[in-house]
Amino acid sequence: MNNPIGVFDSGVGGLTVVSEIMRQLPGENLVYFGDTARVPYGSKSKNTVLKYSKQIVRFLKTKNVKAIVIACNTASALALDEIAAQLDIPVIGVVKPGAKMAVETTKTGNVGVIGTESTIKSGIYNDYIRELNADITVVSKPCPLFVPLVEEGLLEDRVTDDIVGRYLRVMKEYKVDSLVLGCTHYPLISNAIERFMGKKVNLVNPAFETAKSLKELLTEKEMLNTDKGKPRYEYYVSDGVDKFISFADNVLPYHVTTTQIVDIESY
Repeated sequence: MNNPIGVFDSGVGGLTVVSEIMRQLPGENLVYFGDTARVPYGSKSKNTVLKYSKQIVRFLKTKNVKAIVIACNTASALALDEIAAQLDIPVIGVVKPGAKMAVETTKTGNVGVIGTESTIKSGIYNDYIRELNADITVVSKPCPLFVPLVEEGLLEDRVTDDIVGRYLRVMKEYKVDSLVLGCTHYPLISNAIERFMGKKVNLVNPAFETAKSLKELLTEKEMLNTDKGKPRYEYYVSDGVDKFISFADNVLPYHVTTTQIVDIESY
């Protein structure tokens, strides 16, 4: 089945998921949409995130996608269930795979979750984790400054180290040994997070786990691409092509040559 997989995010962070899909499913065609004009989603209401997500899904459907990956923790938390109920193709988000891995890797039963304000407020990670193991203590912390730091390219910068220390002090106090990076931007500053938390704390990257879940899903439904040709990758944004391409060069295994702007409000 050579139809592409549709992937969307509120901005550029979802490229961490795209990178993992490319690595784990190298034969699949991909269409990515980054809502760069309306980023961030993390501080917006559920109704707004739902509206934006539905517009993007309508756009992706015009590309005849065979499955949709919501590569945004906020949209996964606030919009996935409603979107999945309205579509006849598989839809997966980044929350469940990350929560599952956190439960499987913790030894102390103390799990940390960091994310945007909306993701943390939704309590979705806490709910999934406790569904899997009611004895686990979940420590949640919104980290609203992480996204702008990543978007500005301050991946290895003293200011990032300072903000990481300020936000994550509580994680050390609770002695968490498994920390969910509950926003697709956060793996890009995992070095700074690891420096502060220490190497003994397992950093759960939902991007990796989501790509793994997608591979299992497509295999199970016999929807893998069997064509032997070179896969096609298409990129669309709602604003800021040059900045997107510059950022993509830091995340993806090859240079993105073309990215198109879409008037997403028209969908």
